[in-house]
Amino acid sequence: MSRSGKVTVVGAGFYGSTTALRLAEYDIFESVVLTDILDGKPEGIALDINQSRSIEGFESRVIGATTTAEGKGYEATAGSDVVIITAGLPRKPGMSRMDLIGVNAGIVRGVAENIAKHSPNAVLIVVSNPLDEMTALAQIATKFPYQRVMGQAGMLDTARFTHFVAEKLNVPVASVKTLTLGSHGETMVPIPSRCTVDGAALSTKLSDTE
Repeated sequence: MSRSGKVTVVGAGFYGSTTALRLAEYDIFESVVLTDILDGKPEGIALDINQSRSIEGFESRVIGATTTAEGKGYEATAGSDVVIITAGLPRKPGMSRMDLIGVNAGIVRGVAENIAKHSPNAVLIVVSNPLDEMTALAQIATKFPYQRVMGQAGMLDTARFTHFVAEKLNVPVASVKTLTLGSHGETMVPIPSRCTVDGAALSTKLSDTE
């Protein structure tokens, strides 16, 4: 397989480390960079993933890099084609995504500014919550064209809706087609009228109350 390019994942938490692993296993990028502010954490995760290459059969190399709020360590991300921002505090029980905006705004702004400095031509994908607000902030901070900054939300929300329908009906997820619109948060709206199961309208499978 011919592999090329460079992708960076910012944030080595559960989401970030899993994303780095999946990207490496896809084996389409020459290198996958994983960064985090916790000293040594991304390097350790990168080593674990690299040591699995002979077992899983991929050659993409994962590079771990500890970064700082002042921008040290970001040179490892230089020239990235794609950057995925997962950095930020996760929600705790009882918290809404909007409760995170004060803290995560500072984190995402700092990351975005460093990415713009080292990878000015990258496509930016934001995962940090609250998703829509952080995506807009990342675009402002980087000054990237709108078409190069996006949030990973609609696909995720639709995938979750699909999963729940498939679980409720005990059918393969491949047989379910769903659609979710709106912001990634309490205002997201599933659209049952656009959902089908084996080509049949969802309303023929589930009642309104279900």
